[in-house]
Amino acid sequence: MLRWTVHLEGGPRRVNHAAVAVGHKVYSFGGYCSGEDYETLRQIDVHVFNTVSLRWTKLPPVRTGGREHAREVPYMRYGHTAVLVDETVLIWGGRNDTEGACNVLYAFDVCQHRWFTPKISGTVPGARDGHSACVLGKAMYIFGGYEQLADCFSNEIHKLDTGSMCWITCILTFICFTLSHAHTHTHTLSLSHSHTHTHTQNCVCVLFKSDFLCFSLKVAYNGELYIFGGYNARLDRHFNDLWKFNPEAFSWKKVEPKGKGPCPRRRQCCCMVGDHIILFGGTSPCPEQGMGDEFNLMDHSDLYILDFSPNLKTLCKLAVIQYSLEQSGLPHDIRWELSAMTTNSNISRPIFSSHG
Repeated sequence: MLRWTVHLEGGPRRVNHAAVAVGHKVYSFGGYCSGEDYETLRQIDVHVFNTVSLRWTKLPPVRTGGREHAREVPYMRYGHTAVLVDETVLIWGGRNDTEGACNVLYAFDVCQHRWFTPKISGTVPGARDGHSACVLGKAMYIFGGYEQLADCFSNEIHKLDTGSMCWITCILTFICFTLSHAHTHTHTLSLSHSHTHTHTQNCVCVLFKSDFLCFSLKVAYNGELYIFGGYNARLDRHFNDLWKFNPEAFSWKKVEPKGKGPCPRRRQCCCMVGDHIILFGGTSPCPEQGMGDEFNLMDHSDLYILDFSPNLKTLCKLAVIQYSLEQSGLPHDIRWELSAMTTNSNISRPIFSSHG
């Protein structure tokens, strides 16, 4: 019985950001926010969401101590990817408005909160943004994206062996899932199809031997793939539906959780923590005239939690919140949890009108 259990506002207002789950915490790196400065070079920001306290914190900037050490820290960007290998987050790609796209590999030690740039070899992929990334074993795979120098959308898969730190280009068969047509297509990478976001922002998966690589705005749970929302340019429509894909039956099924979920959106982040999906950020059509950006889109600072198996305690807490029941007689820890579930964060920047 899937259920949306938590909705909080006031987190980092971000679009095209990248995030990974590390234990009970979610680390979010960079991203775009309408009205912010992406021309001045500055360190990428790192926000951390604690899934126990349900609170956001922002890590302080790293002290670089000179120009050489400053190169170890990625500049603020959007359209990049983040994956977790052991206790290290690998950040690759993305762009800002001054430097353009990037193909430098950055690493973030989650224990020491330290940045460094690993020494790499092999055929480094061209600088790009809007690509996807995932990890299989100790290897990071990236797919697609917009290559800046080639001025085109890529349909290649590149592999980084994190043991040898060597890049190679893969020749594989991939399967493209298109929710708007509710069926699947099998192609080879020689086709000119690219991993763009002009139609439905869904999922591209790769069959590799007996393993299953998954790229896009998705999470995996119990061997099934879940994706949420997206945008269809032909219909000019944003979505807030949830679908799951069963790789054994090779079939899609629409899932309708209980509770109130997010509004239609795209370019959000999703992370799996235990039996919960943590979904935050993204952008949607602005409901109020003049409050969006030049495209009439509004960037989100909200966060939702989808519980795959809510227990009796969680359901009781939801009932207390829904019906505004008296809490004074409840144990202290339950009252603390109820407060955490209903108290917004306060680190997001305000939305400014496009008219000033």
